[in-house]
Amino acid sequence: MKLHLLVLIYISFNILAQSRHDKSSSLVAFRCLLQFLKEKETICKEVVQKIRNDLRENPTEKEQAMTELNLKTKLTPAEKFIVVFGITLFGICASTLIGKNLPIQVLLSALILYLITGRRPTIVYASVMKCRRDFTGATRFSKMLITLKLWEMSNESVPSLFRKQAATRKNKNAFLIDDKTITFQEIEDFSNKIGRYFQDMGFEKGDTISLLMENRLEFIPTWLGLSKIRVITALINTNLRKEALIHCIRVAQSKAIIVSSELADAIKEIYTDEDISKLKVYVYDENGIVPLDSMYVNLYQKLETVSAETLEIVEGSCKDKLIYIYTSGTTGLPKAVNITHIKYMYFVCTTNKILGYGESDCIYTSLPLYHSAGGIVGTGNTVLFGVTVALRKKFSASNFWTDCKKYNCTAAQYIGELCRYLLMTPKKPSDTDHKLKFMIGNGLRPEIWTQFVERFKIPTIVEIYGATESNANFGNFDNTVGAIGFTPQALAWLLAVELIKYDEVTYEPLRDANGFCIRCSYGEPGILIGKIRVNNAVQSFSGYSDKKASEKKIFKDVFKTGDMFFNSGDILVMDVYGYFYFKDRVGDTFRWKGENVSTTEVEGAIVRAAKLSDCVVYGVNIPGADGKAGMATIADADHKVDLDNLANELKESLPAYARPIFIRLGTNLDITGTFKLRKVDLQRDGFDITKINDAIYLMQRDGSYKRMTVDDYQLIQQGGLRL
Repeated sequence: MKLHLLVLIYISFNILAQSRHDKSSSLVAFRCLLQFLKEKETICKEVVQKIRNDLRENPTEKEQAMTELNLKTKLTPAEKFIVVFGITLFGICASTLIGKNLPIQVLLSALILYLITGRRPTIVYASVMKCRRDFTGATRFSKMLITLKLWEMSNESVPSLFRKQAATRKNKNAFLIDDKTITFQEIEDFSNKIGRYFQDMGFEKGDTISLLMENRLEFIPTWLGLSKIRVITALINTNLRKEALIHCIRVAQSKAIIVSSELADAIKEIYTDEDISKLKVYVYDENGIVPLDSMYVNLYQKLETVSAETLEIVEGSCKDKLIYIYTSGTTGLPKAVNITHIKYMYFVCTTNKILGYGESDCIYTSLPLYHSAGGIVGTGNTVLFGVTVALRKKFSASNFWTDCKKYNCTAAQYIGELCRYLLMTPKKPSDTDHKLKFMIGNGLRPEIWTQFVERFKIPTIVEIYGATESNANFGNFDNTVGAIGFTPQALAWLLAVELIKYDEVTYEPLRDANGFCIRCSYGEPGILIGKIRVNNAVQSFSGYSDKKASEKKIFKDVFKTGDMFFNSGDILVMDVYGYFYFKDRVGDTFRWKGENVSTTEVEGAIVRAAKLSDCVVYGVNIPGADGKAGMATIADADHKVDLDNLANELKESLPAYARPIFIRLGTNLDITGTFKLRKVDLQRDGFDITKINDAIYLMQRDGSYKRMTVDDYQLIQQGGLRL
């Protein structure tokens, strides 16, 4: 308050002196300031000592930030003093230079008052301390916006941009896998064949074809070819089977299915479904291993007779749908996310400008191409910017660094679980025998971040945050341990990403007396939301193929009547520097093995298999693991559950990552006042066998369940058991 009073005295002196045309106005005010400081010499000494102590403490604070959530949430008295003093001193100097211009002096005085009130000293502090980070981020973000705007103004499409890359890089390798390669010209030729063939088959703009294919050279060229005739490709998760697979094909309103020979059986076992049996199935089978019958057309053979001449790209808008990528969202079965041409461009262009990929770079990814991480963020740099990408069918911890060296990779993609598996491998000289300049991904936990970087000698970790359908996306490119991204505090209003308070039981936003949401303070957990601007490529929300599901992801009347925000479903915290840290995921979804797991889907599968009505599925924390492992608590007072049968049924109906790692057989389940099963207490108990009386079973490598022992529990706690 004394500092504020001092500033008011300074302002008053200036205004009074200016009104009297006194040339010494600023000098008078400055003398007052010096006199105040002289009288408060003791306070100043204490402040200086406090600043020195703070500087000594800062390095450890950064390293422990996420592990203990010991974030910097407010300025110390010393820091606040320095900020306010600095603002005041700046005002004095500016006032001296301005002279006796009364209107400008009044504006300057008002500015000083504005900057030293409320949270603004914290914003000024963060902007000064992180000016280099913010300048770099603003520069790269501006490059992205300019590039994206030029593409939008030219109404470019993804295939038209690729065609330009292919024209200048005809014989350059685009994708590498195993010992096979495909050049840019070969992709152009293959995609021309795909587009021409399906155009001749009667497919037209707006139709959808489902693609079920593992990582291989033909994956990107296939959907790229379909995009040339404006046919939308639904990229199906290769782990899905039966009901979930049928649902994904059906929800996209697919008119045909393209499947690789390795996955043909997954389609065959659902072909008895009434809707699926109406669809033509095109199997890409270059080795003739799939017996042909009435349900299959050998696409590989058909393409051999199709011309590879340049195919005219069907006209349309850059806001047309390009592909569907599936996400589990917050409830129910997977949802088909609309990825438009401009949305695809935004994702790719952002990572390209942040990382500055060049002509000689090579990206390594073992992530599945049906996801946005591998299928857009990684391989998109090939499609739009001509960067070479090395692929692997499935992640292999023992071959990761060998592949990076083999392909001379300069960048690699990761998810947190991948990093944990790499750390679990025995140390060897080849750990650092690579040319990586950075790794980009999400989910690298703070507990292993430093260990991972030091062991494998990674110069830069670029941790990114976002969801396929989300408009609230950001990244951390300055190696701040544990942070999933940042927003410059001085420009936070422009990015319109907010954290709002929520009810810890219902996860609904808390609202004030006027019915509007309440912003979180620094360090306070809140739901991340992003402002929706309909005609903005960066902040628009394309939604899902299901309009009702899209509406559920939108909060309305958030800070003023009529505004709309995207609900990320994630709980984050933010420190004073604008860094975000992941804390939890709300509702009925958790993340495991880099995948979103829908608890309602898993609960449904267990209820059908066990023929019991009461079952709760939730995620539990595993030391050092990315995300949360699935745990199911089943009410089984009469001991009727056949775990062997349950395990077999879950193998048939759920992908591996969605099957519960732990099963707890309890006598009853608590019900809330609104007749919902209470998960809070169960999540708090976790799988701590030393505190729980109920029997807990642990999933084995073969998918069966075995009763967990204290030794198993301790081994998991020590990180010695791979789950």
